[in-house]
Amino acid sequence: MARNEQITIPDSAFVPMKTEEIQAEPEMPRALSFLEDSWRKLKKNRAAVVTMIILLVVGCLAFLAPVISPFDPNEQHLSWKNLPPKWPGVSLNGLNGTTLFRGNRVDSYALAKVPEGQCFLFGTDEFGRDLLSRALWGTRISLIIALIAAFLDLTIGIIYGLISGMKGGRVDTVMQRILEILSGVPSLVLVVLMLLIFEPGMTSIILAMTISSWIPMARVVRAETMKIKQMEYVQAARALGAGEIKIALSHILPNISGIVIVRAMFSIPSAIFFETFLSFLGVGMKIPNASIGTLLNGGYKVFRLYPYQMYIPAIILCVIMLSFNLFADGLRDVFDPKMKER
Repeated sequence: MARNEQITIPDSAFVPMKTEEIQAEPEMPRALSFLEDSWRKLKKNRAAVVTMIILLVVGCLAFLAPVISPFDPNEQHLSWKNLPPKWPGVSLNGLNGTTLFRGNRVDSYALAKVPEGQCFLFGTDEFGRDLLSRALWGTRISLIIALIAAFLDLTIGIIYGLISGMKGGRVDTVMQRILEILSGVPSLVLVVLMLLIFEPGMTSIILAMTISSWIPMARVVRAETMKIKQMEYVQAARALGAGEIKIALSHILPNISGIVIVRAMFSIPSAIFFETFLSFLGVGMKIPNASIGTLLNGGYKVFRLYPYQMYIPAIILCVIMLSFNLFADGLRDVFDPKMKER
């Protein structure tokens, strides 16, 4: 056979291969985003979910106070003063508009000549003002003050901590000595002095609380910044020519966002309690404006005669404080990278 001669193979020599049906491989689950993964972990904590719902309800009611309040919170009806709570269709003592007088139950609404069908779900105070309306407006004001103060703490603390941690050296030393000087003065003294200089009101309370409350946030951010800036990916970004601002915003801040959020959530109930404390002492909100502190201030004076005027704002404060703390605990578990899957 010649070397260049072509060999032709007939078609009959080819036998079709029997292919078995191959089962399709299962599709890989879609990768969860950061928010989706956080929500998946948060749902496992029932207390955090319940308190989150409570906070949403309380927040909606408070911020809708101008719409849903049955009365003007400062409207006075002296003939209707100190009326107990009355809920339509409820015969339970304490919620039916009756009070105990010389061993007998009397209808306070009939004695005060309140129009038929008129009810005050939380009762009235010593000036005949509706406590439900005042509670809604007071919760609204307390939440606004706390949220603005927490936002300012977050902003100032993050900026101060990032600068101190990124610069290091003498700049860090000077900035930390300033923090030590500020933290050495009791915050209550600073706040009271600020409120004595400025007129009492929402603005002065926010400024007073912002003076020293951002210090813990700045220290946390500074410590995390000094730890993360030594990581390999930060060193690689610096070697590639990235500036300090870009490194801080693109690499450090996203990695400490979980700690910052948790810290901010814990600062909100602290701000609410501090505002309540100041208003309770009489150096907070101006009278007759309502806040949780002013409601407590008015309620404790007549606690023995009309305990509901003290119970209602105290219960609101306890619910808000407990809900924020439990929700913050849940967020701390979610954002903790060492959390074990349950």
